[in-house]
Amino acid sequence: MQSLKKLNLLLILKFFFITSSAESAHTHFCGNIPIQTPFLRSNSSKPPVQNSMIICKSQKLYFRTSIGLFPISSIDYTTKTLTISHPSCSPSRRYISPALLSAGLPPPPHPNALLLFNCSNRRNPLSPYIRNCTRLHQCGSASDQIKEQEVKVPNSCLIVQDVEKLEMGFRPKDLGCSDFRRVHRRSLSDVDEYEEVELGTRISFDIPDHVPDMCKECEKPNGNCGVGLRCICHAKECKDKVISGVGSMNSGGSFLFSFVSLLIVIVMNI
Repeated sequence: MQSLKKLNLLLILKFFFITSSAESAHTHFCGNIPIQTPFLRSNSSKPPVQNSMIICKSQKLYFRTSIGLFPISSIDYTTKTLTISHPSCSPSRRYISPALLSAGLPPPPHPNALLLFNCSNRRNPLSPYIRNCTRLHQCGSASDQIKEQEVKVPNSCLIVQDVEKLEMGFRPKDLGCSDFRRVHRRSLSDVDEYEEVELGTRISFDIPDHVPDMCKECEKPNGNCGVGLRCICHAKECKDKVISGVGSMNSGGSFLFSFVSLLIVIVMNI
């Protein structure tokens, strides 16, 4: 009877490993972020160009560019977008345009936006795509949420509704802003909802097959070629220096180890 129980548990353990192996063949993880098609490496003679968009280093996922690596907080395989994290405010001197990151790539479903803080320069007329915040978005420390309170100081917070509409040479210091925050809009509404934003810059990886046509932009003197597309088209120009980022360990591996260990203990004690 004991031998039969042990055999049954061994069969369960074998089935568990087979099932886990089958799943892992389609989904891998970098930290807690699942890596699926089209980012998986393949033996094809012409692998998807998305293979070169991301890289996993020390269980942290990064977006590859020609100026460095940007930390990725999530990947949405339904909308085919990845989110470059920006958990806290940054001083204007460290500004890198979100449009520069995504130029030449397909646009995300909802526009990337920008929050500007403590802007003092009113001599330059505001673009129609820059508005005063009706609610003041504060620079938190390292919070994942954007804190809001009623505006008391005029022009202390500005929102750029769509960074693609700004000139590529725009800088927060042009408006005398001390800090900025990269965000993306939740909807396309042009009413009050335009201020409903989430942290991070979204990059679309919904890239068509005719990538060589996209790469031609990188050959033009003033072509629409951002640092992300340049890395895709010219792999030797990719830089492995991490710009900034945070990461987390994958808890799935710990769960697997604990479950298998428990089964082994049970079998050994029968």
